[in-house]
Amino acid sequence: MSVNAYEDILLGTLANFLALSNKIGGDVAQQAELVQQAFNAQFSFVRTASESSAPSNNDLQNLLKPTSDQISAIQSFREKHRTSQFFNHLSAISESIPALGWVCVAPTPGPYVKEMNDAGQFYTNRVLKDWKEKDATHVEWARAWIQTLTELQQYIKQHHTTGLVWAGKNKPVVGGAGAPPPPPPCGLPPPPPMMPLGDVSAAGAGDDRSALFAQINQGEDITKGLKKVTSEMQTHKNPSLRSGPAPYKAPSGITNGTKSVSAPSAAVAKPPSFVRDGKKWLIEYQKGNSNLVVEDAEMNNVVYMFRCENSTLQIKGKINSVVMDSCKKCSLVFDSLVASAEFVNCQSVQMQVLGKVPTISIDKTDGCQMYLSADSLGVEIVSSKSSEMNVMIPKGTSGDYIEQPIPEQFKTLIKGESLNTTCVESLG
Repeated sequence: MSVNAYEDILLGTLANFLALSNKIGGDVAQQAELVQQAFNAQFSFVRTASESSAPSNNDLQNLLKPTSDQISAIQSFREKHRTSQFFNHLSAISESIPALGWVCVAPTPGPYVKEMNDAGQFYTNRVLKDWKEKDATHVEWARAWIQTLTELQQYIKQHHTTGLVWAGKNKPVVGGAGAPPPPPPCGLPPPPPMMPLGDVSAAGAGDDRSALFAQINQGEDITKGLKKVTSEMQTHKNPSLRSGPAPYKAPSGITNGTKSVSAPSAAVAKPPSFVRDGKKWLIEYQKGNSNLVVEDAEMNNVVYMFRCENSTLQIKGKINSVVMDSCKKCSLVFDSLVASAEFVNCQSVQMQVLGKVPTISIDKTDGCQMYLSADSLGVEIVSSKSSEMNVMIPKGTSGDYIEQPIPEQFKTLIKGESLNTTCVESLG
């Protein structure tokens, strides 16, 4: 049950995080109290959703307000304590606590939590770096928080994969009426006209089959029962027959039982955009632009490139991560990343890293060329449902590359009660 699973997070990893926060004390402990209140508020919200049907928008805002207020309080606490010796701790929580907003995200709430977890990674890495030689409690604290959000993501993946589930049936949300049922879909084709059918009873069917077999057993004599077509019965010899009723013809609006649908009009081209929204750089609908440059970005920034074609993006400096989504024939050049480079639903794209990148993720992409630097040879490449992926490994200092394809074909054998999967090399 989703409520019990959420409670497991509160009693498990979150409780461990709170205990470590109290052990550190000071500003960290005070902010942790706000974090606890935020999770408790969301727990009440999830419990309400498990017992109720979807509310109206106004009621939904009222239900979300306790969680939203706690998130704002956590972020304000960081802003009021900028001189704190634990400012990196406070910032790590402040940057990633918006993960609790997953209840308003659809259809990918799980990846949203991961994105928020990554957003706080810049500061958790600082905590790990600054305290690993001083006090192991701070190291455990940072890992406990990361694990808390990771388990939240797993919880969402299991119980609310495409969005918050309102599990109640015709039961109003406490404090407000449930949302009205959706209107019936419009534009559905009417059922096709029924052709007149004869009696198809089981007994009749049996008699018909007997008669059919009897006729077949006649052999060559079966043709004797055929009726001769005279010249008076042929329309090309008897024009008067052409004035008779026309044979049955299905209505023009219906084909094979479905309504004919006109071809959709061409999608309206959206204007290109290149904007910075807080920690996010949004680059969308660029076409034929080879001069896209992200400069003056910070290490906690994220770059999102969407539906661009025949364009090149260069990212100067070190940022958190970059995502290329639904792009065609685009190139990406960047210095270094803290987290990962992701390619989703792309076609014929290229990337080149000049510094270091820990992870490259490729999903539903056809054609991805990855040029690595000497510092990025420890990269982890994760691919799924993709093809034509090649890794270009630097060869010495000459500037040449060795091309290595990522396997696309696999062979799976059954070994007892388990599976053994290996790559299949192309012999062509």
